[in-house]
Amino acid sequence: MNVTEVHQDQANIYSQGNASGNGSMDSLDLLSPYDTTINIFTILILIITMISLGCTMEISKIKGHFIKPKGVGIALVSQFGIMPLTAFCLAKIFQMDNMKAVTLLICGSCPGGSLSNVFSLAIQGDMNLSIVLTTCSTFAAMAMMPLLLFIFCRGFPGLENAIPYTSIITTLVLTLVPCAIGIAINHYKSKWAVMVKTVGLSILFICTILILILSGTAIKDVLWLSLTADNVITAALMPLIGYILGYVLSFICGLDAQCRRTISMETGCQNIQLCFAILKVAFPLEVIGPMFFFPLIYMVFQCIEAFLLILCLRCYQTFAAPAEDKRYSSVDIKHEAVNPPSRPYQKGLSAGEGQEEELNRAHREDRALQ
Repeated sequence: MNVTEVHQDQANIYSQGNASGNGSMDSLDLLSPYDTTINIFTILILIITMISLGCTMEISKIKGHFIKPKGVGIALVSQFGIMPLTAFCLAKIFQMDNMKAVTLLICGSCPGGSLSNVFSLAIQGDMNLSIVLTTCSTFAAMAMMPLLLFIFCRGFPGLENAIPYTSIITTLVLTLVPCAIGIAINHYKSKWAVMVKTVGLSILFICTILILILSGTAIKDVLWLSLTADNVITAALMPLIGYILGYVLSFICGLDAQCRRTISMETGCQNIQLCFAILKVAFPLEVIGPMFFFPLIYMVFQCIEAFLLILCLRCYQTFAAPAEDKRYSSVDIKHEAVNPPSRPYQKGLSAGEGQEEELNRAHREDRALQ
């Protein structure tokens, strides 16, 4: 299939979306002056994010988890099994049009993002495992994302030939290069890694604000169309289902609590920067319309829900855990009161031996007095 046919199929998707209220072509004509600038900032955000992510990766730790890959395997099954299937089911349940469905599938098929590392740290997870999982899912997405989109798009008539796999694979390849640069910096110039992450975070924050302002200005007349009931509900349910099922699956597989919390965060948190970049590179704004902002809605809910889970853990540690410790200590005190431990009279002697020694000493003192 050539590029012309792909764009023709995309146009057909958008026409169906217009029929269901997905956007207004007249309003989206205003996007043209901003298109190039938004493209530049989108790619810049992606590159900075992946370099910073690479600077957090250590080759020795990655090797260690590959030697015992149980946690990594479970997390990859959660990431590329639970999330795409959840996106597919929600799109079917809410009977979404093709443009909404493909946006949901791309978001659900994305690998874990660097935000999951922050949440794993806050929820007291295994940071080494978290970084390795983010690394592995990023590299695995090279093959898994096109495969998953190919499989799940078969469930939506008209999407079979409308996915620009070449653009998606190109975007994924471009993410691996800056990630590899970040790994090299951390491995050979570890002192530079801290500076790169600090500067990168500042630039990332500025670029994110700029792209939101530009996109909001360009699409302000149809922005409210992205806040439909089905979009908001699916954006709220997807990360929550990922958090819960990721934890349940790792619990069933016998991982410890720290690893379970880590895999939960890695499953529910998607690489939103990558999702934005793929949507922008793969689909023109006049085609995707207000659904370009769906990843932003998803990110808001994934942050809120992660914060609530972290808050629940902290409350449990503050109130429930000390109460359990206090209960167990009171049981021990009662047990000691009923069965007091024998106290030897001399160091190194048992209670019986101590009493015998005391009696002998008394007899010796009596004989001395006599």
